[in-house]
Amino acid sequence: MKNITFALLTLGLTLGVVLAAESPTDIVVYGGTPAGVTAAIQAARMGRSVILIEPGAHIGGLTSSGLGATDIGNKQAIGGLAREFYQRVHRYYARPEAWTHGTLEEYRRQSPGRVDDDTMWGFEPHVAEAIFRSMLADAHVNLVERERLDLQHGVRKDGSRITAIVMESGRVFPGRMFIDATYEGDLMAKAGVSYTIGREATARYGETLNGVQTRHAIEHQFMKPVDPYVKPGDPASGLLPGIHAGGPGEEGDGDARVQAYNFRMCLTDLAENRVPYAKPAHYAPLRYELMLRHVEAGFNQFTTGPQHMPNRKSDVNNHGACSTDNIGMNYDYPEGDYAARDRIVADHRDYQLGLMWTLANDPRMPKGLREKYAAWGLAKDEFVGTGHWPHQLYIREARRMVSGYVMTEHNCRGTTKAEDAVGLGAYGMDSHNVQRYVDSEGHARNEGDVQVRVPSPYPIAYRSIIPQAPECENLLVPVCLAATHIAYGSIRMEPVFMVLGQSAATAAALALDTQVPLQKLDCKKLHARLLADKQILEWSGANQIQALPAIPLPSGVIVDDQQAQRTGGWSESRNQAWSRAGLGYLHDDNTNKGHASLTFTPEIPADGNCEIFLIFPPHPNRATRVPVTVAVQGGVAKTVMVNQRDPNTQGRVSLGKFFLPKGRLTSVTVSNRDTDGYVVADAVRFLPVE
Repeated sequence: MKNITFALLTLGLTLGVVLAAESPTDIVVYGGTPAGVTAAIQAARMGRSVILIEPGAHIGGLTSSGLGATDIGNKQAIGGLAREFYQRVHRYYARPEAWTHGTLEEYRRQSPGRVDDDTMWGFEPHVAEAIFRSMLADAHVNLVERERLDLQHGVRKDGSRITAIVMESGRVFPGRMFIDATYEGDLMAKAGVSYTIGREATARYGETLNGVQTRHAIEHQFMKPVDPYVKPGDPASGLLPGIHAGGPGEEGDGDARVQAYNFRMCLTDLAENRVPYAKPAHYAPLRYELMLRHVEAGFNQFTTGPQHMPNRKSDVNNHGACSTDNIGMNYDYPEGDYAARDRIVADHRDYQLGLMWTLANDPRMPKGLREKYAAWGLAKDEFVGTGHWPHQLYIREARRMVSGYVMTEHNCRGTTKAEDAVGLGAYGMDSHNVQRYVDSEGHARNEGDVQVRVPSPYPIAYRSIIPQAPECENLLVPVCLAATHIAYGSIRMEPVFMVLGQSAATAAALALDTQVPLQKLDCKKLHARLLADKQILEWSGANQIQALPAIPLPSGVIVDDQQAQRTGGWSESRNQAWSRAGLGYLHDDNTNKGHASLTFTPEIPADGNCEIFLIFPPHPNRATRVPVTVAVQGGVAKTVMVNQRDPNTQGRVSLGKFFLPKGRLTSVTVSNRDTDGYVVADAVRFLPVE
């Protein structure tokens, strides 16, 4: 009798797996990132049956997990469902009841460029997720949560077509078209599609910014010499955590290293909504020794926060040599199984929470800095189900597909143009640091940070989001698309992922309509439908809207804000519509008056006369009398009061003409002493004159 019962139970379990198969769906979207959300909505709007499968309990990826200060590049390059999302954000915050602290107009003045007439590019995490869920509900999308792909047997194929995907739970989702919208590219990889991880050598595609980049590693870098050994000066004592033995590699060579991840924390200094940083259970003091030594050497800024969000919250990102990026601790993430990834995510949380606790509590931190960081904490009304900590790690890069068209630096620079556009990229080529090592002088050094602006928005190829036909003919990959490391650094922005998700679903629906593989889809029909749905596929410049007229780059020496020596607190804005040089500018948050300054020190190539210009974005919230001091060979040559509120300056003010000696004997210092508004700085230019 027991044997019969056991046999029936076994048969029932077997039948349970078989019966777990869902009804066939036209389009199966795996991954509830912004790309996955827009893909599912577009498929539904085109009349196709669609299911959106999210491995976790939240949708929206980084957009709903702390990245509320949207990285844009050029807002006018964003159309379709992505723009609709930001329009819904604007409508939400246009309601007075949306504000528990401040108003929309105050936020507009506080965060230049983030609020337009009908769009808003800054928001709270819970608001972003609520809007995504509302858009899915409006489109009647079938959303399935907490279902992860079986990494061993999760993809069923018939030749070059996926027929179904299988979850760890045993649920089977058959479909006709599939979209991998995850940050990791698991579905793509398990479907047998070619991909790469890490950095290509510059020679691979004829690029200049890929591979090992020690010469470009000037930002988010150690500003003072810092000893890398556990016992200072003693290599035998071993290296501090996070520093690897050996050099960085040959300049321009490829490697398998991955740019650093972090969490985009949502912080507040509003006492009634603030949760103080808790010391992690696995707190390891040595992980912060490098940072503390950097402080003791004179460096005093670690995060870009606060980047102002509504209701007195902030989106905090990495800044400086030792900050929230957990450099070098993510190499195993892209190919790791779920257990390995969970360990890496937990390690990043412990590291970052421990960092914030150290900044706010460690007695080696100067008292003023401790108080500055202790004034901020986790927002009590955000991420309530995960201890007020973001639910999504910032996976800046994992796998990248290798298809028939790979986006490269040449596309970003505009020297190569894809004719089969499905969206536009516009952000600068941006890589966070990749490794930390000991340089030839025996000091800690970071490598991998690259920040180079693109001249204008550029098209992203349809062929870069589909595999090669022999590998798979019914899969689209709008997130882990085919791009080199440095090109991906420009493309990998959340609004662009939304654009590509919508375009991917459009292609899937049209391929079903015409019963052709994705690789044989008529791109003219695809473009016609995308344009009808308000996607932007080509940049003419005629419809470009900039907050300021472009300032021509003259010859001479340009020192960007990222190269300036900082004292006091400065926050970084990456709003390229307002930046005239580099990827952004610095501002003093209109606080800590008299205690913040920026010193720009050029390398003058030869003795001679120069005219010196301060470059900055003017705005009505700026200070009217900013003291800017020019010093030559240690002596003050002149102090100029600059009106940063005056739009007639167009963001460039001459500080005068000076005879400057060769070398690093000249400096320009911008101070916020006795100022009546925000103090900002983008760059200082030294222009040779007769």
